This record gives sequence, structure tokens and C-alpha cells, in this order.
Amino acid sequence: MLNYTPPGFRFAGVACGLKKSGAADLALVVSDRPCSAAATFTRNRFAAAPVLYDKALLSERPAGLRAVVINAGIANACTGDAGLDDAAGMATTAEGILRLPPRSCAVMSTGVIGPRLPLDKVEAGIRLGADDLTEAGWQDAAHAIMTTDTRPKTAFRKVGQALLFGMAKGAGMIHPNMATMLSVIVTDAALAPGALGDMLRRAVDASFNSISVDGDTSTNDTVMVLANGTAGEVDAQTFAAALADLCTDLAQQIVRDGEGATRFITVRVEGAASESDARLAAKAVANSPLVKTAFYGGDANWGRILAAVGYSGAAVDPAKAGLWIAPGTGRPANGRAGESESRKKGDVDSGYFSPLPAPSSSHVLQLVAGGQPLAYSEEEASSIFGEAEIAVTVRLGLGQGVATVWTCDLSHAYVDINGHYRT
Repeated sequence: MLNYTPPGFRFAGVACGLKKSGAADLALVVSDRPCSAAATFTRNRFAAAPVLYDKALLSERPAGLRAVVINAGIANACTGDAGLDDAAGMATTAEGILRLPPRSCAVMSTGVIGPRLPLDKVEAGIRLGADDLTEAGWQDAAHAIMTTDTRPKTAFRKVGQALLFGMAKGAGMIHPNMATMLSVIVTDAALAPGALGDMLRRAVDASFNSISVDGDTSTNDTVMVLANGTAGEVDAQTFAAALADLCTDLAQQIVRDGEGATRFITVRVEGAASESDARLAAKAVANSPLVKTAFYGGDANWGRILAAVGYSGAAVDPAKAGLWIAPGTGRPANGRAGESESRKKGDVDSGYFSPLPAPSSSHVLQLVAGGQPLAYSEEEASSIFGEAEIAVTVRLGLGQGVATVWTCDLSHAYVDINGHYRT
């Protein structure tokens, strides 16, 4: 397994006093040469100052970025014009200390909404980080961006001679259309900003926009990719598949580290009238507090799943609906169990990169056929609901629409974490 970053990038993670715990809270990602850049951002209307800053920066200079500076502990959100000034000050301070050209550093923030960024602490952190920059500093950087995360999220892929490295943070306030999550992905592949942006949007839709922990969409979400081009050109289709696979890896790591989570749940809707209908239905199941608490309690209350599909807005004919559950990430045999989504896209076994493991399960149990319950074993169903990893498959029998969303259960610990987030 790869565990090294693309040449030309250096990383650092340091403590500058933004977190009350004294843990590392500022990260730097720096390229030795200008990068093509692309990003996706939160759709929350209260977009944080760093999001607004980076949107403007990328529209102005998509092919000249050199660095990203990230702080954790304070979100710099809902801070008005002063917050925009702070975001700009964070970027220009980094550019000055790192001796980079103006308008070549992006910024990201995560943490508590409302407070102003103490730029004196941020500046001190950037100075510390500048002295610590190394190719091996990616682990420190991944730790420094965490908030309620219990562990860092990192992933690596290789495409021909090019490497990809990604790090992400996120554990709560996670919902499709981005979440309280930040991610920076770097590669030494040579890609134009436009092509990179198209690839990233498709990758994010299939990964970060297909997860949910609690149904809340944050103000700060950003996924950014930088490509410095030192490895030369790559096959675009293969690179796009690897980027999507890396994003899916990071997204699933976020769900597995969901605040208070004890279950990892794959929700797959097949046979919907359209792909958009399939996504509506899958997201409704993944976001339902009643579904999530049923999984937490190991209670095979499957009616909550079909109820969520029914109110999702997707077209439904109850007489055609079927429901299966399985331990792991499996699905019914005639649903191509054992074949991963990435494998369907083409040449992923040619040595270019290693995709995520294919869906698998030791057992699949059908609960509903034609909208009515079957004579299944309640003990067996409850046992599957109590597994650490569970797959839910809903078939609507109306068309070819398919979607997969990953989520987790909702536990007492989630309330404890969020009830005392600032203390």
C-alpha cells in the first residue's frame, strides 16, 4: 500500500493555541511550483469567509496556487466583512512568510461558528509550520485539521507515474451537498484546471456528497485538489477513476468516524425511475433519525426504511418494492454482489491503482417482497441490524436508477459530543 506523497509537496501541522486542548490546530500544504487547482464548496447560504475567499481566488487564478493554510478550532463563519478581512489576512500572512507570490495561497477553517480568528496566533502558527515543512509532514497536517474526529483520514493512489494523496477531516455536521468536512488532495499529474474541476465535481458527487452522519450541512465545507504537473500527463479516464476512488475512501472514513457512531451502513437503492429518484430515496433512508436509532439499538424495525423511501419524493409503487439487509457491504446476488462501482468503470485492475474492496457479504436476508413482509427470522434480522457494518438494499422495480449512500447510526454519544461541543 502506498504511504508517500507526490514529489514537490511539503506539509506541516503545528499547535498555535486555537484549540482549548492545546492540540495541533494549524496545517500547511505547500507546493514547490504553481499548481492547477479546483475545488467544490458548501451549498450552505451562510458560507464561511474562507469559502468566499477561495471561490474568488480560484475564479481569478485557477492555475497559480502554491499553498493551502488550514486552521481548526475556529470556523471564521458568520463573521461578516471582518471575517473576510481575516481570511485575506491569513492568506497574505502565509504568502509573506512562505515567500510566495500574492494571491497564491488558499485558506480553510473549521471549528466553532461565530468567533473571530486571532490572527496573531495564526501568524505564529504559520511561522512554526514554515520551519517544519517536509514531505513526511502529511501525518502532522492530517492531525492538525481534526476537530471532533477521533483519528485522521488519509488516502493514497497511483496512476501511471503520478501519485495522489488526500487528507480530510469530518465526524459530525455531515450531510450530502458537503458537510463539516475539509479535504485537500494533491497530485503530481499534469492536468488543466478545467479538466481537473470536471473530474473533481464528479468524484465529489459520488463520494463526499453521498455520505451522511446527522443531516446537517456546514458553512465551511471545501474539497480542493492541487496538481503540480511534475509527473507529466496521465490518462484522463484512469486518473478520474482514481480520484473518485480516493474521494470515496476518504468519505467512508468520515462516516466510520461519525460522532458517536457504532455502525457503518451502506444504503443502496436500485430500480428507481431515475438516478435522481434513487438518490432521493437513499438519502432519505440515510438521514432518517428513526432508521439510524433502529440500527443503533439493533432493532430490525424495517418499516422505518420503507417509510423514509415513501416520503423521499421518489416515485414509488409499493407493490413492486423489495428490501434486503446483509452484514458487511453486500447486496442481493442478482444485484452484482462482488462487483464494485469502480470496477464497472473500466481498467482499474491494470496496475494503475488499487480500488476500494468490492462489496461483500456472508449472508443476505430478504425482508420484503412486493411491498409486504416475508416469513423471515426476526432473530436473524435483529442480528444483522446489530452488526458493525450493515448493507441495506431497496429495489423499487420502476427503472434503471441506482444510487448508494453511506451513513452511520445515531447514538447517545452523538448527543453528548454535540451537547458539550464548546466546552
